[in-house]
Amino acid sequence: MLKSLNLRQKFTAALLLILIAGIALSQVTLSTVLRKNAEAEVTNTALLLMETMNSVRSYTSDRVKPELIDRLETQFLPETVPAFSAREVFENLRKNSDYNEFFYKEATLNPTNLRDKSDAFETELVEDFKADPDKSEVSGMRVSQGRKIFYIARPIQIKKESCLQCHSTVEKAPPSMIDFYGPNNGFGWEMDEIVGAQMISVPASTVISKARRATLLLVGVVSAIFALILFLVNLLLSKQVVNPLKQIAKTAEEVSRGNLTVEFKQSSNDEVGMLAKSFTRMKRSLMLAMDRINRTQEQSMRNHQSAGYSSQSQDPTETL
Repeated sequence: MLKSLNLRQKFTAALLLILIAGIALSQVTLSTVLRKNAEAEVTNTALLLMETMNSVRSYTSDRVKPELIDRLETQFLPETVPAFSAREVFENLRKNSDYNEFFYKEATLNPTNLRDKSDAFETELVEDFKADPDKSEVSGMRVSQGRKIFYIARPIQIKKESCLQCHSTVEKAPPSMIDFYGPNNGFGWEMDEIVGAQMISVPASTVISKARRATLLLVGVVSAIFALILFLVNLLLSKQVVNPLKQIAKTAEEVSRGNLTVEFKQSSNDEVGMLAKSFTRMKRSLMLAMDRINRTQEQSMRNHQSAGYSSQSQDPTETL
């Protein structure tokens, strides 16, 4: 099959094979790299959101709760709880299309609000934080309700005495909170204890789709650039190699038919030009050889004619 192809077709086929192999290899490499970049981008966004929620928690604890502390004796206000405020603010933030796929949770081993109760995976995560207090952050993939989820988590550690006002013992907690949540959950916390994990998660499909879009874009750009290069190389090949070779072949065919007036055009000093120069020398050598042959034949004919004339001009008596 390759023998039936001309030089340009063979060269184009070779470049196309290189293009296909290059795209396949680059797609595997780029998908891995861009997936990591997508994870890094999502992680940065999640960390920014987490810092925002920490600001909400601090504002609630330092500014909102002190203003309403007197009312807590008779009326419990969930808005004075930092975790509740952060969760509600985040839910409002999720109404923005840029953040609607992100989820926020303060997964706690023994929460007052059972909405924050940690599941089996989150419990294991909190226990790991407790076992290694120097671990400040973890991230990775988990499966929840049949879906892969990318998460990032930080430990929740009791650092303020104000937290123990509601979570140390039932007796110290505001009566209105006991009436609201009951006396069975959210107590027994101690200073510097890690009680939970602050988590932000996003479906893995979001990360994968970001990486896939970036991969397709880059592969498309690379393919377009390679196609342009292929076109330019073919154009250069036609101008510098194929067309001159065709001209040399055409001229050589004319010479083989006996037309020695045609000339091999040398348009460059590269290999094709050297080939044209070699054919020119071959043509000259052929012309010289044919000229010698012609002269030899002419001389032979003259000698033959001279010999015949001498034989006819002999005296008849010499033959007697």
